[in-house]
Amino acid sequence: MDSNERRQFVRDHRTCVFGYERKDDPPSMSVVYYTMDGDDILISTMAGRAKAKAVERTGRVSLCVLDEKWPMTYIVVYGRAQLETDIMQTVAVMMKIGEIMSGEPMPETARSAIEDMARREDRLVVRIKPDYTFYSPPVHLNKGDDASDLKHGYGNRLPW
Repeated sequence: MDSNERRQFVRDHRTCVFGYERKDDPPSMSVVYYTMDGDDILISTMAGRAKAKAVERTGRVSLCVLDEKWPMTYIVVYGRAQLETDIMQTVAVMMKIGEIMSGEPMPETARSAIEDMARREDRLVVRIKPDYTFYSPPVHLNKGDDASDLKHGYGNRLPW
C-alpha cells in the first residue's frame, strides 16, 4: 500500500483499537469509533476516562484500524494526540460518529440531545495527528490444505 492507499484505508473504515500507555500498568486498548478531519483522526471520549488522562500525560497514542471483512486487514497508526474541549466541536464529532455508527445521517433534531449528553458526560475530542503507520499484508488460509502456500514477512514502518 502506498501513502494514499493507507490514508484511504483509514478514511474508509470506522473502528479502531485505541492504544495508550497507562501510568502504572501495562498498555491499555479499547475499541472506538472515529471520524476524520483532513488527515487528523478524531475520537470522542469523556474527560474522566483513562484515554483522556493518558493523552494529557503522554500526548502519544496508537490506533489499530480494522477492516470489517475477511480476510482481516489492518493498519496501525502512531501519532501525537491532544485534547480539545470546545463543546460545539465535540457535538459535531459526536453527530458524525453517530452517523458512522448507524449508517444514516443524524437528524438535526438530535443535536440538542447530543449536546446535553456531551455536557452531562463531560465529553471532549481527542485529535490524533498521525506520524507514521505500520502495515503488514494479511496472511490467511482459504482452506485447510493450503498452509504450505503461506508466506510470512516483516511489516514496514511507513510515513503517514
